[in-house]
Amino acid sequence: MAYRIVLLCDLDSLEPLRHVAQPFWSQAATARGLTGEGWRSLGFKLPAQPLHDVRRLAAEARPAGVDIIAVPPHLNDEFPGLIVSDVDSTVTRTEGIDLLAEVAGCADQVAEVTARAMNGELDFAQSLTERVGLLKGLPEGALAEAGAAVKVTDGAAELFRQAHQVSCRVGLVSGGFTAMVAPLAAQLGADVLAANELEIVDGALTGRLAGEIVDRAAKERYLRRWADQFGVPMRRTIALGDGANDLDMLGAAGLGIAFCAKPVVVGAADGALSFPRLDALGTLWARP
Repeated sequence: MAYRIVLLCDLDSLEPLRHVAQPFWSQAATARGLTGEGWRSLGFKLPAQPLHDVRRLAAEARPAGVDIIAVPPHLNDEFPGLIVSDVDSTVTRTEGIDLLAEVAGCADQVAEVTARAMNGELDFAQSLTERVGLLKGLPEGALAEAGAAVKVTDGAAELFRQAHQVSCRVGLVSGGFTAMVAPLAAQLGADVLAANELEIVDGALTGRLAGEIVDRAAKERYLRRWADQFGVPMRRTIALGDGANDLDMLGAAGLGIAFCAKPVVVGAADGALSFPRLDALGTLWARP
């Protein structure tokens, strides 16, 4: 059974990359280096399970700007069939509700609750309900105004293209709002999406949500539902996220990746990418 180790860094960390890679050269059956816009990777195919503790090496290498991800054996033989990603602070570098709060004039109150929720200090559903309540009376047109301020993460469109090239579906699942996520999904070419619905009456937000809240448990359910819908075994799924409400989804996927994530997520995920270039993750299924 072959194993694959992928080392990734931005272009400011090339010297640490060479140092971190040294233990793998002697074990590697094959190796491949790839360079993208602002990043570099080294992939090693190993004939047996790595002799080194990869998780320990990853923790030691991370402060030097190098990420180490062990690709599970089942993703060495097959391409991923489904990638499901969180949206806010993953596919985008912004938080949708914070953008709405800026328009509504309650940014400080909402940002404080958002940070506590993403760090796992508050129940997500309760905190979301509280934050949405602060938006009561906001005109419906503010959704488009806030949407125009969304900043897409570098490499997101390229990651979607890379996935579709190997017939891999891509889904977006968000604790944010459909009104802001749907245009992004269309722009990037996502195959499916799920997000929260803001209740709107007479052209204004009521401060309430309509329908199911997309929380930590719901994100895992959507991952499993879409895998079943597309006929993809769970072992061939990849999940991406940055916050505590992504943990169940990351744990259920065949490979869970913490992306520029909170420490609690980095510690729990199968692997982590600490620099903001989503297209670098395409190296996980590039063959040495």
